Amino acid sequence: MGFAYFLRRAARFWGDNVAVIHRDRELTYRQLDERSTLLANALLGLGLAKGDRVAVQARNCTELVEIECALYKAGLVKAALNPRFTAHEAADVVENCAPRVMIAGEGFTAYDRASPGFGSVESFISLGTPANGYADYEALISSASPHLPDVALSSDDLAVLHFSSGSTGKIKAAMQTYGNRLASLRKILLGMDCPAKPGDRLGLIGPITHASGMLMQPYLYSGATLVLFDTFEPAHFLREVERLTITHVFMVPAMINMLLNDPSLDTANLTSLKMLGYGAAPMAPARIQEAWTRIGPVLSQGYGASESTSGVTRLSIADHADAIAHRPERLASCGRPAGETEVLVVDEHGREVSGDTLGEIVIRGADVFHGYWGAPELTREVLVDGWLRTGDLARVDEEGYIYLVDRQKDMIISGGFNVYPTEVEASLYQHPDVMEACVIGVPDEKWGESVKAVVVLKSGRNTVADEIINHCRARLADYKLPRTVNFVADLPKNASGKIARKLVREQYWQGVSRRVN
Repeated sequence: MGFAYFLRRAARFWGDNVAVIHRDRELTYRQLDERSTLLANALLGLGLAKGDRVAVQARNCTELVEIECALYKAGLVKAALNPRFTAHEAADVVENCAPRVMIAGEGFTAYDRASPGFGSVESFISLGTPANGYADYEALISSASPHLPDVALSSDDLAVLHFSSGSTGKIKAAMQTYGNRLASLRKILLGMDCPAKPGDRLGLIGPITHASGMLMQPYLYSGATLVLFDTFEPAHFLREVERLTITHVFMVPAMINMLLNDPSLDTANLTSLKMLGYGAAPMAPARIQEAWTRIGPVLSQGYGASESTSGVTRLSIADHADAIAHRPERLASCGRPAGETEVLVVDEHGREVSGDTLGEIVIRGADVFHGYWGAPELTREVLVDGWLRTGDLARVDEEGYIYLVDRQKDMIISGGFNVYPTEVEASLYQHPDVMEACVIGVPDEKWGESVKAVVVLKSGRNTVADEIINHCRARLADYKLPRTVNFVADLPKNASGKIARKLVREQYWQGVSRRVN
């Protein structure tokens, strides 16, 4: 049994229930099953075969859900371009994976075979407004067969190429198989704090072509409704929670910070909300406590990566409640291993660490990806003896809770001491005037690198650098203190909405021949 069977079963069980909402458009389970079958056959009718790649670039819309379901049914590989990609990044992705078909939403139909990197694309398909040189999506599926394609799939068949930027800035593609995706489905379903059911509604704010889209299939499996947002605007989101009685939502910490800074939060009706999942970046414990008080006792955290297909640890709602009541230091944890995945924290010799000793998080299980597309050397660096080496530094307490400290590559070495940016950021977020913070290492003739804080203040606040530094002095060892503080109007975010530390850091290393000091 696979995703095609699960959707067909959902259409039988809950055919007239709404599966997807986007703006004023609704799609029932029966319609989603029927239309995704038509699209699967239409794509195969273009001459595609199992394993061929289909590039997709569009902002959130109901068609993106149909496309994912159709690609599963046809055995085709989704190569999703984040809608925030530049033309250069899009060309990089397409050239990398050589798709035969490109499906593009409004605003993304400027490509053709003469565009750099797009020479492999044989057919272009447009969503919404017709575009010159593009087949119309609705016209394409209207003449396709309504019968489920007969495509045999195995767990090792490639399902998704998940693109992200590597440390070199070059786009890399994580190969996720059908087995990986099914393992992720099992883990999400088994690990839900508040198991989804028909009538529940999941708010998806980020691009569903990427991280937040991992929740689509588990919630469709459960008969819930997907509510797709175009962008995240806090006041609008809060109104929609009440209007649509949204029960579940996933956010990155930056979004929660924006909610906490919005005056409409204090009068918002969030009684329908059962679970607010967050992840993709560490969240300061001070912000977690504030969110728990002001949004509600609904927080659940997950840690994972595109290489692990899904979350590998979870700090549940119950974990949050216990930590806030009895062990506030545990709010710095990303939880304990979830589901069938093995998760260890090991030293450079592969031995497990404990207590205050730092090690690298390594992962083994059915959801660990099969490597990077077209990059065997990079694959060998991260898949070692059957384990995924994450490059994330962490420690483990006596009850198995894992505390993510930092990325190895983000560590600052100042005067021979290791400084982990997230630890300094956690202190900064305890200051009442700080809305967002990013800590980086900058060149320093004396210390090699010194610690710099780049800070966004809450609206109307005018705190000075010395006050920020003195605030940290009461909480951190001297060598960890920010030596300088820059105040900015906003911090750059990557395509997933996370603060782009690399972009913040880059301007301070211009003209320096070596990026370590």
